Parts: sequence; structure tokens; C-alpha cells
Amino acid sequence: MTEPNLIETAADEAVTLVSELIRIDTTNTGDPATLVGEREAAEYVAEKLTEVGYEITYVESGGKNRHNVIARLAGADPGRGALLIHGHLDVVPADASEWSVHPFSGAIQDGYVWGRGAVDMKDMVGMTLALARHYKRHDIVPPRDLVFAFLADEEAGGQYGAQWLVENRPELFEGVTEAISEVGGFSITLKDNVRAYLIETAEKGIRWMKLRVRGTAGHGSMIHRDNAVTKLSEAVARLGNHRFPLVLTDSVKEFLAGVTEITGWDFPEDDIDGAVAKLGNISRMIGATLRDTANPTMLTAGYKSNVIPSFAEAAVDCRILPGRLEAFNKELDEILGPDIEKEWMELPPVETTFDGALVDAMTASVLAEDPGARTLPYMLSGGTDAKAFQTLGIRNFGFAPLQLPADLDFSALFHGVDERVPVDALKFGVRVLDRFFQAS
Repeated sequence: MTEPNLIETAADEAVTLVSELIRIDTTNTGDPATLVGEREAAEYVAEKLTEVGYEITYVESGGKNRHNVIARLAGADPGRGALLIHGHLDVVPADASEWSVHPFSGAIQDGYVWGRGAVDMKDMVGMTLALARHYKRHDIVPPRDLVFAFLADEEAGGQYGAQWLVENRPELFEGVTEAISEVGGFSITLKDNVRAYLIETAEKGIRWMKLRVRGTAGHGSMIHRDNAVTKLSEAVARLGNHRFPLVLTDSVKEFLAGVTEITGWDFPEDDIDGAVAKLGNISRMIGATLRDTANPTMLTAGYKSNVIPSFAEAAVDCRILPGRLEAFNKELDEILGPDIEKEWMELPPVETTFDGALVDAMTASVLAEDPGARTLPYMLSGGTDAKAFQTLGIRNFGFAPLQLPADLDFSALFHGVDERVPVDALKFGVRVLDRFFQAS
């Protein structure tokens, strides 16, 4: 553990770094023609690392200006497996007219750092970058190699980021056995003000699907029995209203058992949705891990109001539980029927167990800063770049520690309006990560 005065300096720098990173607009629309800022952010990170003596690898990953920065800090025992700490530099779009502050202001006010990416995930990038600089400045040698990776394109599936690097530059991650990244390690406040820190051990699989229906084109004033818009709308409504079956995976069962131990609350399967609602704001995320989901998100058809189009398309965001793919596909076919064309981009689920030396180190690091707290495993309803790194045999966790106010609706901040992260939570996270890096 670093001396208190030194680690507080690193924590203060993390706040500044997060603010400066947010000011770099790295919006990823998914359309390469409209991308901005990823290269600028990568150059910013590269400069901050080289400034303190790192030798970096700077990689353009399969597309113009899709840049990634990788650096390795040698540990005391080169024979041990390395730890990968990865974070993405891109963010989803934001409409400034909806925000209290400009989404790319990086404003530090009211005890928060505000802006798009504050929790997804420039908070973790800033904390990681601050500690990487701190270790070089003070010649701190961790127990094993730390590999820092700052990546492009996570918000569109990582095709030009982690996925490309794993397929084309796997040597950059040679010797890595375990990894940490976003959406884990944050606190929720349960009964009697006991805080539980949720460590992500699993995440659902992703399928971004396009549905297409073909029909007969014609004039909008006439009778049409083969209207592509009507047929697609009916199919999308069936899918959007469908409720997939309850499936309790091991990670979800372990999370619910931990909550029961802390609170005494029961989670009976015949009323599990009602029971999960007791968790408050986090129930939105936990509830989505009880079953598969398929949410229609976009509809496209036609080019003029008086023309019946020959085809119509819909986008659907599907999230599939580990082990459920075959059953999901069967159910999907039954809902949609034979006339719906389907194409998709798919990324697999991630799942590991909540045990071992690395988990023990996470728990010890959290409890050293928040005695009396608990750590619990949980499944993320979304997805991260862990999906790429697991193909290299790397064991993945979500561990970006933040001690959050009990009344903060944290899950609503992801891709939401007025995204922000508490300044004190960032400083807490730096202290926890410092303990963790030096103990793992």
C-alpha cells in the first residue's frame, strides 16, 4: 500500500484526468463515417504514459483513427501470470439539450465529475491512468506484471478495438491470466446501511439483430394484403411483448443468497420479480439477469408516405443468459415465424466463479477502505470487452471500485442523461485499486 499522502496525490490526479478525458468527445455512433475523438483520446493517454517513462504500443486497429494504447509495468515475479486492466475510450452519443451541464464539459461541481463517459467508463480509465503514472514516478513494483490497455470501439462491440487486437495482436497480452474492467466493484446500500460491493463475475451474451420482411410495393391508396410494414410490426410486437422464462444462473443465485444473508429478504421463484424490486434502483440491472431479453430498438421502412415499401426492417437488442443460446433460438423462431429474415452480430456470454486469490484480494482491498462492507458476485445485463479477452483464456471480472451515495441511481447513469461520478468515489476507487494491484 502506498503512503497515504502519496496515494491522495494520485487520487486527486485521477479526478483531473477523468475530467480532461470527458472533455475529449469520443462519441461512437457505430458508423465509421461519423466517429470523433478516439484517436485524440488515445494520444492523450499515450502522452500521459510516456511522460513518466512507459514504453507504449500504439495500435490502429483495423479502421482509420481507431487507436489503442497498451503498456506493461514489470512486476517482481515475471513467472506469475500478468493482470490485465482494460478500459475503453469511446462513449455513446449524448444530446446536450437534455443535460443540466454540457455532456463534454467534464465539469467538476456539486461533488461530482459530470459528462458523457463519467461512469462508462472514463472513471476507471482515469483511476487506472493515475495509478500507472504514480507507480512509474515512485518506482513502485507490483507483485506481478500489470498490462494496461486503453481501447477503442467497445460501445459498438469492439470490432475495431478489443476484438481486433485479440485476433490480430494477441502477443500484446502474452502471459495474462486474469483481467479486470468496468461495471463492478461499485457499492449498493442494503438493510441497516450495510454496503455491498458488486463484483461482476458474469455477463449476458449479446445479439444485435436485424429483422427484415419483404412484401409487395404499391400505391398507398389501394388495398394491400402483402404489406411489409404491417407484417414486420406484428412480428416485432410479438417479440417485444414476449416474456422469456425465468432462469437462475449460478452467479445470480449466489448474489441473491448473499443479499438474503445480509438482509433476511427471501427471493421465492414464484414472486422473484417482486422480491428483486426490494433492491431499489439496482433492481433494473439485476432483474434483467433473471431471463433472456429481446428489446426492439429501431424501425425502418419506406421513403414516401403514399408508397407501400417492398421491405421493412427492425433492430432488436437481444441479451442471452449463459447456456441459453439453443433454447433462445428455438423460442425466437416460434415467436417470429418463417417469413422473417434474420441477420445479426453476436458476442458470447462471460462467466467465472467467485473464488480464488484474486477475489480474496479484491475483497480485502475493499474492506480495508470500508470495514463492515461485503462483496458479492453478480451478473451484468450488458456486455464489455471481456467477451474478447476470454477467447485468450483470460479470467475476467468487473472491478472498478466506487463507494456510492445510497440515494444515487447508479444504473440509470449508464448511457443516461446527466451522467456523473462522485469525486469522493473516484478517490475511494484509487485507494482500493492501489491496495489491490499491490496485493494481487
